[in-house]
Amino acid sequence: MLGAIWAQSLDGVIGDGKDMPWYLPEDLKHFKETTLGSPVIMGRRTWESLPFKPLPGRPNHVVSSREPGEWSDGALVSRSLPAIDTDAWIMGGAQLYEATLDQVDIIERTLIDVSLPHLPTPVHAPRIPAEFELVHETEWFTSTRGRVTFDGTDFSPLRYRFQRFERKA
Repeated sequence: MLGAIWAQSLDGVIGDGKDMPWYLPEDLKHFKETTLGSPVIMGRRTWESLPFKPLPGRPNHVVSSREPGEWSDGALVSRSLPAIDTDAWIMGGAQLYEATLDQVDIIERTLIDVSLPHLPTPVHAPRIPAEFELVHETEWFTSTRGRVTFDGTDFSPLRYRFQRFERKA
């Protein structure tokens, strides 16, 4: 099984080119619980954006045309999607999601109840193809510590929900 996991705003934003534009500890916990023990696969910029490298408790794979070096300590680097014989998760960024969505069986998405139309350099999630169906969705939760601060506006408390999509048989 190959899965993809991401968090996005209502208008599809997953980042600003360097980081996620929100802090949502419940999403970070969900990400960890979902991916722990399984390989995670990411692009170089996603790897470089991680505050702690490698992510503990799972093999970290980085897809990059760059040669491995000091920048990639703790990761397995390959030029294309690595052949993995166990469940694995694509975790970003946008280019890698787009390049692998036709191979993905499951999408785990956190939908964050905020729109960011004026973000200077928005990076968007891929559109979920019609061959996927929503199989599970939680109610809206409110984060006590989650926040988005943009242009001097604090969007908190922050609401979110978890969604699971599976490829139709």
